[in-house]
Amino acid sequence: MDDIRLLLHHFGPYKKDAAVGALFVLLETTLELIIPILMSSIIDDGIMKRDMQLIFVRGALMFACAILALLFGLGYARSTARAAMGLGASLREAEFAYVQRFSFSNLDSFETSSLVTRMTSDVTVIQNALVASFRPMLRGPSLLVMGLLLACFMSVPLALIFCIGLPFMAVALFLVVHHVAPLYQVLQGVMDRLNDALEEDLTAIRAVKAYVREGYVAERFDEVNRDLATTATRTFRSAVLNTPIFQLSMYATCVGILWVGGNMILEGTLEVGTLTGFMTYVFQIVNSLMMISNVFLLMARAITSVHRVGEVLAEEPTLVSPEKALREVPDGSVSFKNVSFKYRQDAEQNVLTDISFDIPAGATVGILGGTGSGKSTLVQLIARLYDVSVGKVCVGGHDVRDYDLVDLRDAVGVVLQNNVLFTGAVRDNLLWGNPNASDEEMLHACHLACADEFLDRIGGLDGDLGQGGVNVSGGQKQRLCIARALLKRPKVLILDDSTSALDMATDARVRKNLESLDEITKIVIAQRVASVMQADEIVILDEGRVHATGTHDDLLAHDPIYQELYQSQIGSGIHGEAV
Repeated sequence: MDDIRLLLHHFGPYKKDAAVGALFVLLETTLELIIPILMSSIIDDGIMKRDMQLIFVRGALMFACAILALLFGLGYARSTARAAMGLGASLREAEFAYVQRFSFSNLDSFETSSLVTRMTSDVTVIQNALVASFRPMLRGPSLLVMGLLLACFMSVPLALIFCIGLPFMAVALFLVVHHVAPLYQVLQGVMDRLNDALEEDLTAIRAVKAYVREGYVAERFDEVNRDLATTATRTFRSAVLNTPIFQLSMYATCVGILWVGGNMILEGTLEVGTLTGFMTYVFQIVNSLMMISNVFLLMARAITSVHRVGEVLAEEPTLVSPEKALREVPDGSVSFKNVSFKYRQDAEQNVLTDISFDIPAGATVGILGGTGSGKSTLVQLIARLYDVSVGKVCVGGHDVRDYDLVDLRDAVGVVLQNNVLFTGAVRDNLLWGNPNASDEEMLHACHLACADEFLDRIGGLDGDLGQGGVNVSGGQKQRLCIARALLKRPKVLILDDSTSALDMATDARVRKNLESLDEITKIVIAQRVASVMQADEIVILDEGRVHATGTHDDLLAHDPIYQELYQSQIGSGIHGEAV
């Protein structure tokens, strides 16, 4: 019932089309049920009695019923197509809107490939099921009930013969649907895996070619593809059993009716026209049962897809703005107060444990630590990309959970470790930082990020970056991402290892330009000591805890971890990243 309510809710303005389509189907069905009665009358009262006027009149009525049924059928097709396509568009729009509201922890619950499948394949299954089953779903029961009543009206003995086969067909349909329904769930899961393999291989196509691993990824895709083919074959092989079972029942019933009806004609208790009309109803009833069985099979698959779509729409965002949220961040001060964090509540260990330190507004703070020490996780708490498990994070003197999420994230510019550029021109990507930015503002931001050094070579602000920024190098991507963040005019700027692809000289120029922004609090995560040596304070993280804090000179004099990093990178003359 929840799945049905979900569909009804998202029909929206297309409910009228669905209702009109249903009305057209009922009218079409009624007209088709009238035709056998007219045909029986033509045979018994017209042909047998040689009444040509009755034949022409009843024949004209049959023709008129057929034409009207055709028109109603065309009207149904148009209305149902609009309703189905509208429902699909509404579901996709709703899913996409919900995903945009998800926090990082919500997104951790769904694989990207699964979300793609739920927005494309699953919605298409629902659309196809509606288009293919809407007419049979209304027409089948109508034909079945009205056909049985009219068949009983024409001949009760023959109707009883037909009713004998109904229980057998009902049991067969139940068994087939009961067996096939779980297989559709498995089938959509395998489709997720196929999309996952495609996404990963296409995203990493350059690495695949660089390592000459085309054969390996082809074999991996072939394995998933074969698994999908095998699962689909097993699923539909079971589903098609429905057709031969119903055809066997139909033909056996027809043989029985013809045998009994023939004997009744010989005995004079049944007329030929009545038997002809009755057989027409038999075929309509059996056809309606075939429709109903196909509807059950289509709905079994569609309900699986509706349930998968419903899982996305039922996912509640773990991060929401409070009712009386603060709408303005006073300044760029940041404070961590006894913060502990783990990605899942049932996790055994914290990623961060008892973190406490303060950053005054306008200061520059460097964060160093080994791989997996929690550096990226730490700064994601500032923009409230995740909520702390224990303690609190304050920005501008207030708990980040007291702010409206939009206003908080507008005040905190984050350049994440994985740089993302979107398909389009440089201008299009920079406008993500500030949709109202002028060309002068964009060029100034590019100058601060040292992106102006290569901007002319790629066509200026209108230069095409290609899909995902493939037309620029890793270092150029990083500088454009920094420029985009600067256009937000944030009060806090977080650079999560965002200059790792730059050479030392360019890195130094970017740091020097950022130092001139006194009004912005700058938090720099880096692997290179040289990137944070001039910071007002340096925080050393070790296994999710604050190991030490201080200036470069203090840490170099007293902290063994910092001394080791310094000696490995600078003291020995190596200006690379720590290993």
